[in-house]
Amino acid sequence: MNDVWRSGATVNLLKQRAQALKRIRDFFECRGVLEVETPLLSHHGSSDPFIKSWRAYVDGADMNKACYLQTSPEYAMKRLLAGGCGSIYQLGKAFRGDEEGRYHNPEFTLLEWYRVDWTYQQLMVEVAELIQQFLPAIPMMHYSYRQVFLEYLSLDPSQVSVQELQHSALTHGVTVPDTVDVNDKDMWLMWLMATVIEPQWRGKGLVFVYDYPPSQAILAALAETEYGTVAKRFEVYIDGIELANGFQELQDAATQRHRFVADNEKRRRLGLPEVVIDEYLLAALTAGLPTCAGVALGIDRLLLSVFKQETVSQIMAFSFAKV
Repeated sequence: MNDVWRSGATVNLLKQRAQALKRIRDFFECRGVLEVETPLLSHHGSSDPFIKSWRAYVDGADMNKACYLQTSPEYAMKRLLAGGCGSIYQLGKAFRGDEEGRYHNPEFTLLEWYRVDWTYQQLMVEVAELIQQFLPAIPMMHYSYRQVFLEYLSLDPSQVSVQELQHSALTHGVTVPDTVDVNDKDMWLMWLMATVIEPQWRGKGLVFVYDYPPSQAILAALAETEYGTVAKRFEVYIDGIELANGFQELQDAATQRHRFVADNEKRRRLGLPEVVIDEYLLAALTAGLPTCAGVALGIDRLLLSVFKQETVSQIMAFSFAKV
């Protein structure tokens, strides 16, 4: 009990962490990508029903003035992009509620960057190059979202019914919380991905998954394929742990507004509070977001693999349990 005040990481690991952050900054400086800082507090939380934003209040202030701790600096960074700043990155803190465990901490370090005039395929290459700075011999695989479900579950996500997904979940012993909407197709797809597919990538190195269902990519541009419409989104996993999430960024303000409204409708159905739509972001999209691709990467999870530790609490000074 007398040692509860101590850091969860050793002094040596804290030094290695500091060097890793310097290497990341050097990586982007050599490539001419500008480092920026945006506010941690915002009047607009994430509309994603599966992400819980932390609310912050000032004592004695009007409750309607509540702010949110950012789940990502995305909205503010897109405003900078629309203002003509060119390719940018940010390395700082983000916050998500109800996330604490081996791979989660409510406060975590996030690297987010945007490349102007790039495609999401080009950005996937750069993500791999960044990770290879730390893990040069790491193996790598690429799948489309459709390929993943066909290979591991013999299901085509664009054609499968909710009933077929429920049967597959039952077959694999997957259970879901009572609070979720069992008629939501995306919910079943995400649970099967997390509980059946992702564990099979442990020890497999980097896995890139791209071209997601449009309903799972509110901020991404869309594309037509022979299998139907897909979102230009990718995710990166390292040994079965979700590491990064990227998009070819949506540029149309009207479409973005429609997606925010749809998210709030879904939040109402789930009994969740609605989120005020970020009109600043929509104004920036109206003014003109340049063609760009962006990605957010969890630094703590990356360093967990680099330093060969068991939990994120071992590679940060103080986890949520020690604050």
